[in-house]
Amino acid sequence: MAELIPLKTPLDDTGLMPRYQPGTTTWAAMATDISRYHHPLFIRSEPGRFEGWVTYSFRAFTGLEEEPLMSMEAIRDTTLTREQSTELSNQYEAARVLWSKARLRRQAGPLLKQAAPLWEAWTAAHGQLVAAFREFWIIEDGRWRAQLLRLTDAERAAESAAEAFDEIAEKLTQLAEEQIQVAGEDEDLPLSTIAKELGLDDSDWHIAWHGAYTSSTASWRGIGDRLIDKVHKEIDAQRERLREVQVMAGDKDLSDSELV
Repeated sequence: MAELIPLKTPLDDTGLMPRYQPGTTTWAAMATDISRYHHPLFIRSEPGRFEGWVTYSFRAFTGLEEEPLMSMEAIRDTTLTREQSTELSNQYEAARVLWSKARLRRQAGPLLKQAAPLWEAWTAAHGQLVAAFREFWIIEDGRWRAQLLRLTDAERAAESAAEAFDEIAEKLTQLAEEQIQVAGEDEDLPLSTIAKELGLDDSDWHIAWHGAYTSSTASWRGIGDRLIDKVHKEIDAQRERLREVQVMAGDKDLSDSELV
């Protein structure tokens, strides 16, 4: 479980408490012995709130650093005890979690800002699609063809807006997936958390899971959980309803091709 630890220091510190580490009674001595292998942003380690746990403190990561990895020199150093190797491994694991979150914030922030107006555009386009379909409830029978043209225009606008948002959403989910691959699911940083930090209201945004954008079925009409999939399902449902009305009304002049 990750947590922020306030430290009385002028540095911008972040502490992370990793998994249980057995045999840590000599953690202070080890911190001195292996100091040459510490991550450059490492500040200190100290006992955590529970017995056998250790809290690692680092200066703030920017996300521009290289992924924190133990050096080959440290891995091959046969003079290190098992406890010292474990201490270093856990330190770098903690560093990777913090680094991955800093990198996600840096990379996803600009995309989230781009997504905000695209969602507004989608919301407006979808509203026009819904309004155009509702017009069939009150429009005169002789004006159906004109309203069908308005509906198809609204469909294309909604599809275009959905595809534009999905393009950004796919990039965001890819970044989020990369962060999870580094830190693990227990240390994931939700995109909604970053959005809130930026002052963005993403409460009604629809960002599908990463696989929805990358699976082989993603391009099939009406299949999947992307925004464009939801639009296609809605459009297909609207057109099916219009066909039903056409059949019930016995309208021979309104051909199926106009509803396809």
